[in-house]
Amino acid sequence: MTAARRQHGPYDVWAPRAERLRLSVGDDIVEMSKGPDDWWSPEGPVPDPALEVDYGYLIDASDAPRPDPRSRRQPAGVHQRSRTYDPGSFAWSDQDWTGRQLAGSVIYELHVGTFTPDGTLDAAIERLDHLRRIGVDLVELMPVNAVNGTHNWGYDGVLWHAVHEEYGGPAAYQRFVDACHVAGLGVIQDVVYNHLGPSGNYLPLFGPYLKEGTNTWGELVNLDGPGSDEVRRYILDNVRMWLDDYHVDGLRLDAVHALADSSDIHLLEEMAIEVAALCAHQRRPLTLIAESDLNDPVMVTPREARGYGLDAQWSDDFHHALHVALTGETQGYYADFAPLFALAKVCERGFFHDGTYSSFRGRDHGVPVDTEAMPTWRLVVCSQNHDQVGNRATGDRLSDPSPGHLDDDRLACAALLTLAGPFTPMLFQGEEWAASTPFQFFTSHPEPDLGRATAEGRIAEFAEHGWDPDTVPDPQAPETFARSKLDWSEATRGRGARLLAVYERLAALRRTLPALSDPAFGHVTSTADEATRLFTLRRGTATDSVLVAVNFGDDPVTLELAEERSEVLFETPAGVRLTSGRLMLPPHAGALLR
Repeated sequence: MTAARRQHGPYDVWAPRAERLRLSVGDDIVEMSKGPDDWWSPEGPVPDPALEVDYGYLIDASDAPRPDPRSRRQPAGVHQRSRTYDPGSFAWSDQDWTGRQLAGSVIYELHVGTFTPDGTLDAAIERLDHLRRIGVDLVELMPVNAVNGTHNWGYDGVLWHAVHEEYGGPAAYQRFVDACHVAGLGVIQDVVYNHLGPSGNYLPLFGPYLKEGTNTWGELVNLDGPGSDEVRRYILDNVRMWLDDYHVDGLRLDAVHALADSSDIHLLEEMAIEVAALCAHQRRPLTLIAESDLNDPVMVTPREARGYGLDAQWSDDFHHALHVALTGETQGYYADFAPLFALAKVCERGFFHDGTYSSFRGRDHGVPVDTEAMPTWRLVVCSQNHDQVGNRATGDRLSDPSPGHLDDDRLACAALLTLAGPFTPMLFQGEEWAASTPFQFFTSHPEPDLGRATAEGRIAEFAEHGWDPDTVPDPQAPETFARSKLDWSEATRGRGARLLAVYERLAALRRTLPALSDPAFGHVTSTADEATRLFTLRRGTATDSVLVAVNFGDDPVTLELAEERSEVLFETPAGVRLTSGRLMLPPHAGALLR
């Protein structure tokens, strides 16, 4: 059973592995004593933490102070002492904020460091009006916790309670959330509980935060071994910190399939229990979204039906099916999605692999969705995200301007199917204006050996798949980070302005057409013609329905409509023609009809 929440002093620390512990605070060294629960407390007088004091812990005979595992600030980096921060000192102005439910909402994923030229939370505030214009309801930030170096994707964090100083630290984070709420936008924070980064992780010196075994990214977090009660409490308190101290509206839980937990109550279910209680107390929606590659609806099945009780999960199958239909790429895990039927199945049933054979995995994969019980909004989908763009060899987007990439119509079709489809849509920063800038994998490890190993490993990985090593960006090179920053001037001219108008129009339709937020799988029907590459998606009821039609082929197609009194509400830039119950679509074109 996870340890109960307790009140501890500002300098108390859980350290069952320490034989001796001293507090390095300001210019003083204060001895600490251990209680029966393995929590240590200072024996002498200590400064008021409200004064923003630098402090750390001298473990056993070491003279090097280590940061607080629950540090709120790391102004000198993750290897140095922590600094106290009182989140209660912030003057919030969101007292009238009642939250944003996930159902019917649009999510926008962004990376703080590349979203604006300055790469700070305060600079991001200046772009909130733009997000409102394209119909965004929830802003999802890639991880902002403290990492070694100046810039990083954020998934190498080592101090989960601290906000990265380069972004502005915890005070800037509170200003950002407050500004979002004033603008009518909710905030989802991407958090990583499945591993810790390779540099600056001192947690094992304090206690058994890790256990034997590894996942894709490193050693396993100890969720079910000796001492795991306090480790789980550490994570659950971090969940509460974002939702309570920082007024965040939801969390995106990174790669939950990498959480190795054999406990009677899985950590995810325990999160759902505690967040539900906090939600009831705060009287506003609080959302938990799982990133899971298991294709198992147990994640979002209510606890009353023996599920984990999370609110939503990503469906990568939608991305894969749409990507293949748009690009024709069928390498690796895209192979199974080559038939256009894959996109139709995903739209009607949530997952493509729902117990079917996965050639990429070499086995059956997934579990069917109960489409009579589960609402469609519990699946979060996208045409692009940080993983699907950034983990390509060159970080190229669908809108990459080089030859062979998508034209304006196919980009508009991607937006149409994502925003008018049955699931919760998520946009990735810059896609709304067909950003030409890539989103590449970048790091800034100060340690030469780690930086070199990261770069060599990345390049070797893609060289094994036939890429010229000279074309794979060095993640440690400063220009890799610099070229990944958005160019906002693109949104005001040419292609950018054309695509931005597409997103603004689709946003307006989502707000006005009930069929586009209808949560019933039973009100979704799709067709896929493999010969002509014509795809249709009907949503809504007999008395209130819309039809999405997309021509993925290279030749014009004509669709015979059952209803002669149809109306074109949206068309991609090439346009369509509707006459006498027949819809004529040019190559790569799409339309939304009522």
